[in-house]
Amino acid sequence: MKKVTFMNTAFRDGFQSAYGARVHTKDFLPALEAARDAGMSYFEAGGGARFQSLYFYCNECAFDMMDAFRETVGPDANLQTLARGVNVVGLESQSSDIVKMHADLFKKHGMTTIRNFDALNDVNNLIYSGQCIVDAGLKHQVVVTLMELPPGCEGAHDADFYEMTLRAILDAGIPYDSVCFKDASGTAVPSKVHETIKRARKMLPEGTFIHYHTHETAGISVQGNMAALDAGADAIDLSMAPCSGGTCQPDVLVMWHALRGTNYTLDVDIEKVRAAEEVFKDCMSDYFLPPEATAVEPVIPWSPMPGGALTANTQMLRDNGIMEKYPEIIKAMSDVVRKGGFGTSVTPVSQFYFQQAFNNVMFGPWKKIAEPYGKMVLGYFGRTPVPPDAEIVKLASEQLELEPTTTPPLELNDADPKKGREAARARCEAEGIETTDENVFIVATCQDKGVAYLQGKAEVGVRKVDRSAAAASGPASVAGKASGNYSVSVGGKSYQVAINGDTATVNGKPMQVSASGAGGSATIAAAPVGATTDVVAPMPGRVIRVLLNAGDACGEGDAILVIEAMKMEMDVTAPVAGAVASVDVAAGDQVATGDVLATIV
Repeated sequence: MKKVTFMNTAFRDGFQSAYGARVHTKDFLPALEAARDAGMSYFEAGGGARFQSLYFYCNECAFDMMDAFRETVGPDANLQTLARGVNVVGLESQSSDIVKMHADLFKKHGMTTIRNFDALNDVNNLIYSGQCIVDAGLKHQVVVTLMELPPGCEGAHDADFYEMTLRAILDAGIPYDSVCFKDASGTAVPSKVHETIKRARKMLPEGTFIHYHTHETAGISVQGNMAALDAGADAIDLSMAPCSGGTCQPDVLVMWHALRGTNYTLDVDIEKVRAAEEVFKDCMSDYFLPPEATAVEPVIPWSPMPGGALTANTQMLRDNGIMEKYPEIIKAMSDVVRKGGFGTSVTPVSQFYFQQAFNNVMFGPWKKIAEPYGKMVLGYFGRTPVPPDAEIVKLASEQLELEPTTTPPLELNDADPKKGREAARARCEAEGIETTDENVFIVATCQDKGVAYLQGKAEVGVRKVDRSAAAASGPASVAGKASGNYSVSVGGKSYQVAINGDTATVNGKPMQVSASGAGGSATIAAAPVGATTDVVAPMPGRVIRVLLNAGDACGEGDAILVIEAMKMEMDVTAPVAGAVASVDVAAGDQVATGDVLATIV
């Protein structure tokens, strides 16, 4: 029987797919020990969204997490991380020196292998990044990314396209130790997976290690794994409950069962795996597990959203009190994919797709181009598999005031004085942060939130079950904070209401509220309104920067402050010219749609 190698993805992709990557290190280490004691020695240990999420939501250092991971599993385990080519561990592409720092630092902190992909399958984005990985003394698993196009779409993402991509990798002379075919959305049909890997086996030198990665989101992960193995793949990715199935990889137990009676075996002590899963379930029992993380989503082939991005986005929608928009956003993704050039729906491109779909729902179709999506169709992340829709390119160029480009991202970033090691080092010095290599890299890849973490100002956004308040406020709360934002319907008309103590803000208008006890009365009175113009939040989000203060002059369209929502930054601008009469929010404040942020007189 053929022994099938598998990587345990539970502690990276599992966390990302089930919990939006928001998991504290101390909480999962007992489960990692149990997996180690069950005989597992190949783990995904970081990278992807787990790098930024630790700074953004967990108030933890990713390098400390990697050190703890290595210490727990011992010196001989193969610890693999995920990198996004020239984007390394963020949504923005980086300069050459940051790409090199990524490989050097991950080697320093105990990693063995880096799985390296480009979401556009632009091989130019893999050449330098792959060389840096090998030069650092790490193993390089080079990747071809897969997905299924929405029904009715044609172009790229067939076996011929994947063969062409692999041929380009080989012709470029990129050094590699293994090859992975990665289907982050779990939508690639098994027959195409089989044909693609069968061709790859013939193309690659004898003995080349081939790895296949998929998700259960569309309900075909076991069939996909079987197709890959039958075509000649050596390894697959599996996870452990509660981070398995649904948006995650199939469970070790499920795959073991599926292989019974075949010529394949996982070669594990299955009873020890069962025991390890019970430990893992206990470790994660206090974490809020979104219902969408545990379910197969039949419509995902029409809107290929990766499991690792799906729950990260639904967590943000919940944080902003607009989870009801999720079905509309997923539906809108199909059009966004069709017109965006067919980049593979895997981070960062999947996030670009989601952001643009979000804008299309919140502001109207194509009324506001999300900057990352716009830069993608304009060529700033590399070459898309097929040319994007010409009208969308035109809109993106006009709205972002950028011309299309064919210059490789590394060249653009190396020439950008705002990017790179020295720019990040200068920011560390300006913010009073020690200029270690780790700190410089954190600032370069995490920007403002990286600075906040290093200054001890990071906020925790881990969702755990609040059992004491469950009866009163629902099944979960965010790091001890309850939402005060509500959608109220009266007489068929919808109102956005934000409650803060004795003040209720209704569609942007503050009201004073007083109420008696049960069975008593309540009164609402409008706050006095002067001859001012309100500046209101166009969407829910968090204020990250205040640009103008009371007394400052402003012209129509001038940015007053910046809010962040769904990993996007958005300028909130003055609707009229005048002077800023008041700024009613501060950096860090969470705001709802229609909230008054400032007034202009």
